Amino acid sequence: MDVIGLGALNYDKLYVVERTAKAGEEVGVIDVRGYPGGSAANTIVGLARLGVSTGFIGIVGDDIEGKIIMDDFAAEGIDVSRIRRVRGSSGTALGLVDKHGERVLYIHPGVNDALSMDDEDINYANNAHFVHMSSFVDRGQLEMQVSLVERIKTKVSFNPGMLCFKFSLEDLQPIIEKSDVIFLNDDEMDALTSCDYESGSKALLELGTKTVATTLGEKGCYVADDKGARLIAPCKTKVVDTTGAGDAFAAGFLYALLGEKSIYECGRLGNFFAARCISEYGARKGLPYKRDLEGFRSVNLNQ
Repeated sequence: MDVIGLGALNYDKLYVVERTAKAGEEVGVIDVRGYPGGSAANTIVGLARLGVSTGFIGIVGDDIEGKIIMDDFAAEGIDVSRIRRVRGSSGTALGLVDKHGERVLYIHPGVNDALSMDDEDINYANNAHFVHMSSFVDRGQLEMQVSLVERIKTKVSFNPGMLCFKFSLEDLQPIIEKSDVIFLNDDEMDALTSCDYESGSKALLELGTKTVATTLGEKGCYVADDKGARLIAPCKTKVVDTTGAGDAFAAGFLYALLGEKSIYECGRLGNFFAARCISEYGARKGLPYKRDLEGFRSVNLNQ
């Protein structure tokens, strides 16, 4: 495998609304949509669409949502041999998306909290070029991820997401110091390091991570490693739904990194993927295929 994902597997229930209601208000729902989701899972789908050999370590319930998640992975050509199906409800992410494309999420972990690692999972991970990890809700799964990075020899990329708000930098440090790439957004950087993206990137590099990529929304992204740092302008696009933008960015960044591109080129391709993602509803519909990369060099950039 080129890249193996590890993270919560969810079924996303997306409600398109005029605006997010305040306490005591009633606001009508314009549309309701459902998709397989999960941060690392979205990134793995993005890589699989480019022909990257991918797999996943995770867990789903024995409900219809679990079957949909598994079938969708299989249709994308992702190896599902290390995804367990157990009795219970699959994880669910309830999202509200307003007319500006901004969204709020409510997460029910379901059986995700029951995921554990065994020797076969470790061997599976060790046969990959990269293991890409994202967050779970429960502390037990964080401890599982810490144990994993201590036992594997492969490269690690880490998208901590909500963990930045639940846990301290000290809690996440065992993973950060062993990671080749850390993916954050501006708010997560502030929550994790109490610094802006420039100072925060320096702090994380000092802890041992090799590359830090921070997504900045309409300002693009900021990428840093021991050779330097760059602020990279975004691709122009119409914002429909920001769900999964960071996951899409990670897919583009890792694809370029696998091709041994510079962090500038990695960031540019990450921005392109993010722009494609937010131009459609849901985290995966807008993810490009390899044929869509042919015109990437001529894509309209704000720089």
